[in-house]
Amino acid sequence: MNLTASSVWSKCLKFIKDNIQPQAYKTWFEPIKPIKLADDVLSVEVPSKFFYEWLEEHYVKILKVALNKSLGKNAKLVYVIKMQNTYGNSEGFTEKIPSSGAIELKPQSTSRPLTQSVPELKNPFIIPGIKNVKIESQLNPNYSFENFLEGDSNRLARNAGIAVSNKPGGTSFNPFLVFGGVGLGKTHLANAIGIDIKNRYPEKTVLYTTAERFTQQYVEAVKKNNRNDFIHFYQIIDVLIIDDIQFFSGKPGTQDVFFHIFNHLHQNGKQVVLTSDKAPVDMQDIELRLLSRFKWGLSAELQHPDFETRISILKNKLYRDGIEMENEVIEYVAKNIKSNVRELEGAIISLIAQASFNKKEITVELAKEIIEKFVKNTKREVSIDYIQKIVSDYFQMDIETLQSKTRKRHIVQARQLAMFFAKKFTKASLASIGSQIGKRDHATVLHACKTVDNLSSTDKQFRKFVDDLGKKLSV
Repeated sequence: MNLTASSVWSKCLKFIKDNIQPQAYKTWFEPIKPIKLADDVLSVEVPSKFFYEWLEEHYVKILKVALNKSLGKNAKLVYVIKMQNTYGNSEGFTEKIPSSGAIELKPQSTSRPLTQSVPELKNPFIIPGIKNVKIESQLNPNYSFENFLEGDSNRLARNAGIAVSNKPGGTSFNPFLVFGGVGLGKTHLANAIGIDIKNRYPEKTVLYTTAERFTQQYVEAVKKNNRNDFIHFYQIIDVLIIDDIQFFSGKPGTQDVFFHIFNHLHQNGKQVVLTSDKAPVDMQDIELRLLSRFKWGLSAELQHPDFETRISILKNKLYRDGIEMENEVIEYVAKNIKSNVRELEGAIISLIAQASFNKKEITVELAKEIIEKFVKNTKREVSIDYIQKIVSDYFQMDIETLQSKTRKRHIVQARQLAMFFAKKFTKASLASIGSQIGKRDHATVLHACKTVDNLSSTDKQFRKFVDDLGKKLSV
């Protein structure tokens, strides 16, 4: 039997009618008209934008179940909204918006040991005084696997993330550490794992937090003499996701408490997911016992997306926003924004905004105009000051430390790298470089350049420093 839009929607309506109040069915589902069925995508016409928003807010779950029953698990729903034309032309225009399929993430209840000396377990995520331990997952429902597009740059990390969400705590990927530069999708992937686990295992307690927030909560717990409560709270979590763990650097108290929490979770078969902008071997001022645990499971790197992946990301973004754009415009944007996904999406948002506010058509010429400004802003002039900033940020120190007289090995190496790149990327003399980087003479700069060349060929770790900084400065 050949499926049509009408036959599929009739099946959906039959299921929906049996599961909601008659009045709600009459109000919200009878006015909907099936329009088109292409592959596994059903397009339906709704009377207004408000109508679409109400369905997405209140009936997304039942719509998803009904579609899956009628079309299979890959089924998708697209709303077609007929817009009235207020300028007197004969025809209005339509807006196509896909259903998000995102189900509201409800607070989770979890059990705790009764043998505790303290009668009430403190949840650092809520205001004290609430008796039940209700835990909000803190996950962003928009960050799902569905809109985390696979490419060569992220294939390992994405597939490992899916394996973790299928069997949390039951794979050798524990902890699962995702690392890579800014804007490449680390937070998105971490949230996607959490959301998928919540959908598969509603009984599991999933918690997403950042290293910065974790540290602040720990400081607060110490201040109020609640350190044990803080530890006990995190030990009852089934899936703990911590974003940007490089911020644990130089915080021995936070590292110590996380060490104990991590050990408890790992020994009890609970899943730990971590993200960082550096690989474990590149992390500074992290205790060795903690570093060894970061390396225990799987570390997967997210790299800069290639051209095809950038095209797919842009098309997916436009599809989700219900916007149509010429292929040549999409390709132009993808060719010229190469740095990361966040900037890629930012460029397309700027383009759409310019077109709608100034009532211009989206063309390659308009894209050129926007991208020119965008790229100009992101490509800063490579000056000696800029090089010092990039190097000091990379090694997590301030510029004063970089320029200081100290002979600590990691600071000396950072200073030598700054001198090396200043010679490579600027036209400044050796004397000028030396005077700007810690008031050194030209002989020191020359020695620094030779040292960097020698260490690059003999020290694998140092070579990575050179490569990473070279990429950052040539973007």
